[in-house]
Amino acid sequence: MKIAYVFKTSLSSTFQLGEMILPQLEKGNHGVDVIGMFFFDDNISCLQQDNPVGERLAKIAREKNILLMVCDACAVRRGLAEGVLEQCGSGNVKAKGLVEGVLAGCFPQLYEALGPNPPDQVITL
Repeated sequence: MKIAYVFKTSLSSTFQLGEMILPQLEKGNHGVDVIGMFFFDDNISCLQQDNPVGERLAKIAREKNILLMVCDACAVRRGLAEGVLEQCGSGNVKAKGLVEGVLAGCFPQLYEALGPNPPDQVITL
């Protein structure tokens, strides 16, 4: 089964991702194929360069071909993207200061990125 995660709830990237999902992915016993993760609000902080959770996640994402995407508006508001709020949703906002491989976008970019390999389920945490 192919899963995409959406990290929306406050601190879900700290507990559910950092303490449960990521260790299982690293051990190879998560039980499903994770194909994408989309981060909102302060959950994007775990993806900042030199953050231990973000660096571990970037490594696993490279190995397992997992899409990592942050909400472009959330990133712009936190100084973690190049662009302005008026560009959000256009695909023209670029992530900065985040671990390798993270993209910035909105739902149109998420759908486009996952389109060729759609998830069977989307789980919002």
